[in-house]
Amino acid sequence: MWIKYSKYLLWIGYIYFSYLLLLITLQYIPYHTDVAFLRIKQEVIVLNHYKIAFFTHVYTSIFLMFFGALQFSNYIQKKHMKLHRISGRVYVGILLLFSGPSGLVMSYYANGGMFAQVSFLLLSTFWILFTFLSLYFILKKEIIQHQKFAIRSFALTLSAISLRLFKYLLVFFFEPLPMDAYRIAAWSGWTFNLLVAELIIYYKFSRISK
Repeated sequence: MWIKYSKYLLWIGYIYFSYLLLLITLQYIPYHTDVAFLRIKQEVIVLNHYKIAFFTHVYTSIFLMFFGALQFSNYIQKKHMKLHRISGRVYVGILLLFSGPSGLVMSYYANGGMFAQVSFLLLSTFWILFTFLSLYFILKKEIIQHQKFAIRSFALTLSAISLRLFKYLLVFFFEPLPMDAYRIAAWSGWTFNLLVAELIIYYKFSRISK
């Protein structure tokens, strides 16, 4: 029974943090280049390619939270497979065409120097790669491999939440310098998610192989 209720708690937490991300996105509507995070990026926001990448990333990534969540609803998978397929196509299309490539551009200009830049470069690369592989395997009708890479892809999508959560926890408990907290969160935010994803994959699919 506790597993059943823990799922409800996870969904509630997911909806809450997605709402917080939506509030962050709304700070940039209408279009402004001197609000929120961009206040500390004035040197690079004047670059047209960074400006395009930033607003593309902000305006599209929030949709991944919605369409990605639909992929992991057991109810939708069992009762509305067409919706599952359509939402999956939209998720993959947005990520591969917009959110992923724009994230790659932004990683070069990430705060925290090369240490953080390498982290975001790897995050964006794996994000695109895992999403592409999930598409590749479903086209080949290899369902299990598709599911594994879909889990990995969505785990990296959730780094938008975990990065901010890790940064908050670091500041709250350890009070490091702001940029040190950002550098640590830049790595822990997505590597932790990927570790959890691999554990989920191991326990989910090890039962199938037995």
